[in-house]
Amino acid sequence: MIKTVFAAFTLLLSLSVFANAGDKTAHDFNLKTIDGEAMPLSQYAGKVVLLVNTASKCGHTPQFEGLQALWSKYQDKGLVVLGVPSGNFKNQELATGEEIKDFCEINYGVDFPLAEKNDVIGENADPLYVWLKTKLGDESRPKWNFHKYLIDTKGNPVTFFPTKVKPQSAEVVARIEAELAKI
Repeated sequence: MIKTVFAAFTLLLSLSVFANAGDKTAHDFNLKTIDGEAMPLSQYAGKVVLLVNTASKCGHTPQFEGLQALWSKYQDKGLVVLGVPSGNFKNQELATGEEIKDFCEINYGVDFPLAEKNDVIGENADPLYVWLKTKLGDESRPKWNFHKYLIDTKGNPVTFFPTKVKPQSAEVVARIEAELAKI
């Protein structure tokens, strides 16, 4: 009898934890800014977010231009471009936040929000990236720098775009505009 009650309790507890994990949104996660300040993603509630893992020494680094152009064009309509520098792929990111920030500002005029350098894959991956992979499937996991996730105004992941899909491609712009039209 005690084993049965304990098993039932354990099952209910497990289901409760699983259900609560499924209720999460991106707004339940926190990053830190490139300057080390708190960056709760809840501050982007009501906005569409294009989350991108970036790297300063990558062949795809020129995508910063397209990301900045999207930010400049759509920020007043509710888009947030959010860069997450990462050295996960052949350590192609600079060492410090100050170096990364200076590189992005000087070379690409980046003024969209940047998070601190973070892991986006592996056992030290930021919980946000673990959650995104869980929500969108293993295929959505970043496989290289400049992988993009589109997150809706309620904090739900909409889709992802692999590295080769440039920020200003028709595919990315159409999905962003579709989400912004819902605001």
